Amino acid sequence: MSLTPTILPKSDVLVVALSARALAASARRSGLGVVALDLFADSDTAAVADRCLALPSRRLRIPGPAMRRSLAASDLRGVPLVYGAGLEDRPELLAALERDRPVLGNAAGTVARLKDPFAFAALLARLGIPHPEIAMSPPDDGGGWLMKRAGASGGGHIRPRGRRVPAGHYLQCRMPGRPVSLLFLADGRRVLPIGFSRQWVAPTPRQPFRYGGAVGPLPVPWMREGLATAMTDAISRIAAEVGLVGLNSADFLVGPGGWCLLEINPRPGATLDLFDRAPMPGLLGLHMAACSGELPQALPSMAGCRAAMVVYARTPIQLDGRMRWPDWTADRPCTPAHIPVGAPICTVLADAANPVEARRLAGRRARELFRRHALAEAA
Repeated sequence: MSLTPTILPKSDVLVVALSARALAASARRSGLGVVALDLFADSDTAAVADRCLALPSRRLRIPGPAMRRSLAASDLRGVPLVYGAGLEDRPELLAALERDRPVLGNAAGTVARLKDPFAFAALLARLGIPHPEIAMSPPDDGGGWLMKRAGASGGGHIRPRGRRVPAGHYLQCRMPGRPVSLLFLADGRRVLPIGFSRQWVAPTPRQPFRYGGAVGPLPVPWMREGLATAMTDAISRIAAEVGLVGLNSADFLVGPGGWCLLEINPRPGATLDLFDRAPMPGLLGLHMAACSGELPQALPSMAGCRAAMVVYARTPIQLDGRMRWPDWTADRPCTPAHIPVGAPICTVLADAANPVEARRLAGRRARELFRRHALAEAA
């Protein structure tokens, strides 16, 4: 047996996130070789990546030491890194990554500024952009307030206000309206909108605002006249102020009385699935170019809508090797696998002519997954 070490070809980019599947697929669509690091190492992530490395974690949190050990491999040194969800509350970890290799995305200082709820609120107040009131202690006005964890993602951390606010959390005044998100590219000065989407929740008693899915792009008739322009203009002013680069998303609430901005997610996010499809070029390639100051003159119009729905386990699920995933699923666990109650099983995708039809089709497919594809309860 030869003792000569295997020399692996050097990939073009590393992608790191809680779930890196969408980033890895976008890299492949962009013609890039990719190494993926995430918590799940799903089978479809492994299928599109040159290598897929699992980061063991008992919590839904990227383990910094394990990630840095993986990145220290000799063939990964110097490979540019793109990060997704999971590092917004870890600016010190981002700063350490920046010292080791090129990081294609917003700098750690920019992320820290945007994910500090009070610094962000002060920025929006100075720019005249509507934003819900925030506080550190329960107000005595009896109004509706939500408690959030600074820098968190996914909605599972949001709770109705309690009697105390734990460290790392804050209160935000509850506002009426429907959640709408804008995915956009930025080059440090300018913004190029990619599209608006609408989100929904998959609530449980303990997680009433858990992320359920999204649908988009929203056609123009779904946005009131001037609304998209006003929200895009607000994001343009923020991007120029803080020097945003690459793919980012902005979360809004849109109600009868107008709109307000909830937060900026300064990295590629959950709505990548909705927009990273033909005729759109590979969005990770556009992200990398935008981080170098290059924005396309225009983007192609997209036909129809896509819904991406997260399917959660309602009971413990045992997946065996006989599981055959339909083509319209993503984030497919490697089998055999045990899925505990409340954990995500997979993502269901559905394309249709408009947002209502796409979301309904995603719901029917999620029910079909339970009914026809052997998602058996664990003993």
